[in-house]
Amino acid sequence: MTTLRPFTCDDLFKFNNVNFDPLTETYGLSFYTHYLAKWPEYFQLAESPSGQIMGYIMGKVEGLSDNWHGHVTALTVSPDYRRLGLAALLMNFLEDVSEKKRAYFVDLFVRKSNQVAINMYKNLGYIIYRTILEYYSGDQDEDAYDMRKAMSRDVNKKSVIPYTQPVRLEDIDMN
Repeated sequence: MTTLRPFTCDDLFKFNNVNFDPLTETYGLSFYTHYLAKWPEYFQLAESPSGQIMGYIMGKVEGLSDNWHGHVTALTVSPDYRRLGLAALLMNFLEDVSEKKRAYFVDLFVRKSNQVAINMYKNLGYIIYRTILEYYSGDQDEDAYDMRKAMSRDVNKKSVIPYTQPVRLEDIDMN
């Protein structure tokens, strides 16, 4: 039986087994604690009956007016617990919080090469809203997909009308 519970500061010292995945963005402690302090309702953990961290989701709510939205900053599941529906469970949790916050949509960024994640998000109702050129830096910069799912407040689904041309990060309004 999986338990979803709020992420705590103590969990920062126990979640390395989840963050070792090369596709998981890992941040400094101050980044995680900032999210815990500012958006604690968006930071949830999936835990096994033995207390093992199975995965987590970290997000926030941001934007102005009809750009008010939930954002998935990080979603990861330990390799030992994949293909059990945990990512979908965590995403549903974040979407529920976003609905309660009256968000118009939920968005996330995913590496263009991460086809497994892209397919999962599509199965959850997300669309590729736009391509962001060279979003991920590394040995070789990589493009990202900005994927979105409209929430019930966006009755006309204006937030999910896709862009046809790729954009650069500096050219988009992140609010």
